Amino acid sequence: MKSAFLRNALVLGMLSAVGPFAIDMYLPSFPAIAREFQVDVSAVQMSLMSFFLAVAVCQIVYGPLSDRFGRKPPLYFGLGLFILAGIGCSFAPNVETLIAFRFLQGVGSCAAMVIPRAIIRDLHTGHEAARLMATTMLVFSVSPILAPLAGSTLTAFFSWRAIFWAIAVIGLAGLAVVLFLLPETHKPNEGRKGIGHAFSTYRGLLKDRRFLGLAFIGGFSQASFFAYLAGSSVIFIEHYGLTPSAYSMVFASNAIAFIGSAQFNSFFMRRFGAERVVRTAISCFAALVILLFVLTILGVDNVYVLWGLLFVSFGCLGYVIPSTAVLALEEHGPVAGTASALMGTLQLSTGAVIIVLVSAFYNGTPLSMVSAIVVCGIVAFTLSFRIMKPKRVYP
Repeated sequence: MKSAFLRNALVLGMLSAVGPFAIDMYLPSFPAIAREFQVDVSAVQMSLMSFFLAVAVCQIVYGPLSDRFGRKPPLYFGLGLFILAGIGCSFAPNVETLIAFRFLQGVGSCAAMVIPRAIIRDLHTGHEAARLMATTMLVFSVSPILAPLAGSTLTAFFSWRAIFWAIAVIGLAGLAVVLFLLPETHKPNEGRKGIGHAFSTYRGLLKDRRFLGLAFIGGFSQASFFAYLAGSSVIFIEHYGLTPSAYSMVFASNAIAFIGSAQFNSFFMRRFGAERVVRTAISCFAALVILLFVLTILGVDNVYVLWGLLFVSFGCLGYVIPSTAVLALEEHGPVAGTASALMGTLQLSTGAVIIVLVSAFYNGTPLSMVSAIVVCGIVAFTLSFRIMKPKRVYP
């Protein structure tokens, strides 16, 4: 039983890492891409936004398809498209073409981002699901740790175009994992009435106040990290003067904080309950990012202050994002793929909007990024106490 658990965590973690690798690996190359295409960095940031937009929109297709035809067939299609689009990115003659191929790459990668969550729900519920999700996150934590460093190395010794060849190879490895190592956890035609029936479940989910609330708590929490994705490379490299390799280490440390704290999530959920864990963690996150915002407004412009407060803040999110995903899917087992897809669509659409705002209002300082992060923190905090109200204890 333990070996099966670890195998599932390894396989799902490797699959889940495909999309993040496609995001994290090319972040240090933003300035280099902008120089080659002779455009502002904000134009290159649009390639990141288009990726997220594609993932957000296409999840609503992959979810019902995986409920109807099983988990593996949509993964084959998605990963195949991901590989071809990665090759297209490597040959992009201008930033517009890069943005277009990144959109197609997002269409492909979202299969590997939404379906593993449904597979986790197929296999477990409650704190066991949280444990598998945390272990899966530990496996794919190699992405934010190694991907930026690998990207900066490829850019230094070859060019930013080599990054997308490497991403295509990673997609090919993901395809092999699905083919040879991933069991089918949801049989096709298992009492389903067709695609129309699967899509009709969205209406019920959109009327579920608790589901929507939990999805947006996780969504705004993720969006704060997306704001960091959109702005951090320019801020740390251009504004603070870090080398791409040094930036990669900064990026990895914040990812380690998130992934590391998530490993304790199952224990705290079992000990205190998932809702209490979420409320406490999101309260700490909101307090820390408000402090960072106040310091930024007061003129504190120090790389160590920004790095340190973001490190602790993102550590708090390691308790929020897995817990809200488990809670949101727990009551929707028969349509876990559809529910996971809708949750992902709502969350990544939120993230795409935040990326656009950070890019549009970037002024050469950390202010736009920090402002977006604090707004996300406050919204998530407010939602958590409206959706998961603390129970009153009467004497």
